[in-house]
Amino acid sequence: MTALSLQLTVADQQCAKLRHLLEEEFDALRTRNLDTFESLQPVKAALLADLATAVEEQCRQLASAEADPAVLTRWEGFRARMLECRDLHRRNEILILRKRDAIESALATLVGGFDPTSGVDVYDRLGRTNRPRRRNAYAQA
Repeated sequence: MTALSLQLTVADQQCAKLRHLLEEEFDALRTRNLDTFESLQPVKAALLADLATAVEEQCRQLASAEADPAVLTRWEGFRARMLECRDLHRRNEILILRKRDAIESALATLVGGFDPTSGVDVYDRLGRTNRPRRRNAYAQA
């Protein structure tokens, strides 16, 4: 087994760990378990750093020498799995952004900052929509 093939095996194992970690991260986000989510972040950062250095070294070796076709096939498989991890990371990011937007919207509604472009109708205690009124509309025209 060549050094490049061995490095690919290690990188594949790290990629599998990253995929599993991203799935755990999604489950933690979905169930709002922030302690678990926070505990996964240092592990994810370390895995990504290890993968970055491994990929950099592998790219250098693949570019400098004639690689075995089997190694090139494994490299393409590794790249495909890393793209899947990227998509999982984006899925988690979208979930975080949606939850943040929902929280910001709820806070804005509670504080009283009504955004007429939000598409959400807020009702006052008399049951009327709480739309900001333009005072002196005729004077401004």
